[in-house]
Amino acid sequence: MSPGDEHDYRGRDQGGRGDDPYSTLGGTRQTRTRLPDGDPGDPHARRPVRNSRSLVMVTGVVVLLVAAIAFANRGGGSDDDASPGGKSSRAAGSAPTAATGTKPVEGKNGTIPSGFARDEQGAQSAAANYAVALGSAGMFNSDTRRDIIEATHDPAVVSQLRASLDAAYSPSFYANVGLNKDGTTPTGLTFISRTVPVGTKVVGMSGDAATVEVWCTGLVGLAGEGATKPVTGTWFTISQKLKWVAEDWKISSSSQTEGPTPVNGDNRASTADDMAAAVDGYGGFTYAR
Repeated sequence: MSPGDEHDYRGRDQGGRGDDPYSTLGGTRQTRTRLPDGDPGDPHARRPVRNSRSLVMVTGVVVLLVAAIAFANRGGGSDDDASPGGKSSRAAGSAPTAATGTKPVEGKNGTIPSGFARDEQGAQSAAANYAVALGSAGMFNSDTRRDIIEATHDPAVVSQLRASLDAAYSPSFYANVGLNKDGTTPTGLTFISRTVPVGTKVVGMSGDAATVEVWCTGLVGLAGEGATKPVTGTWFTISQKLKWVAEDWKISSSSQTEGPTPVNGDNRASTADDMAAAVDGYGGFTYAR
C-alpha cells in the first residue's frame, strides 16, 4: 500500500501508470514546459509536452503529502485567500533575487527551526523549513516521522495525521521505493531524500492564518552499486495553509502541484558513488529567508 493507494490519489491518473511503482508517489499530471514561440526551424522554439511517465515524479515530500493532504484537507483549516498585507514597494522582479530578511530565528524544536515571526517573512520561513523537514529521509522512519509531524503541524491535526501516515508507510510501500520492508536501507546503499526550496510566496494572510507557496526541487532514490531505484530529481510547488498556534506558525493543511519545471540541461548524470558521497558530504539547509 502506498500513500496514493491509501487515500485514493491515484484516481487522478489518466491510465497507463499502474505498472510503475513510482506512480504511487504522486506526479499524476503531465508537466508542461513552455518555451518562447519561434520559427518552426528554431531548435529553441516551444517543445512538445513530455510524457509524464518519463519524469518519474519521486520526492520525499510527495510521499508525505499524498497521504497528508487527504487527511489535512478533510480536517479543514483556514481557507483564507485574502491578499497579503504590507506589499513591498519594490519592483515585482526585484524581491526574489535581492538579499532579504531579518536575523534568523534562534529557537529549535528538535532539529527544526521554531519561533518564526508573526508576519509574512516569518510565514515564508516556516513554510520553507517545514518543506525541508517533510521531504527528508527522516520521514521514512516511524520515530523521526512522529517528531517531524509534531514539530511542523497544528496539534489539532497531529494525532490523525500520524495514524494516517503510519498506515501509508507500509512494507509494500517501502519495497516500492527500494527500501527493506521495515524501512531500513539495503546494505551497501545510501538512501537519499531531500527537498530544496527555490523560492516562497505569500498568497494569502489574515490574522492568525497564512497561505504560503513553496517552489521546490527534490531528490530521492538509492545510491550505490547495484541500486535499482536510482536518485532522480523533480520540481513541484507546495501550498501550505499555516495557523498561528502557541506563538508559532504550524501547518493545518497542504496541497501540491507539479512544476514549474525548467528545461532539462545537458549535465551528465553522476555515478551512484558520487551521489552517495554528495549527500553525505553536503549538509542541508535549516533556515530560509
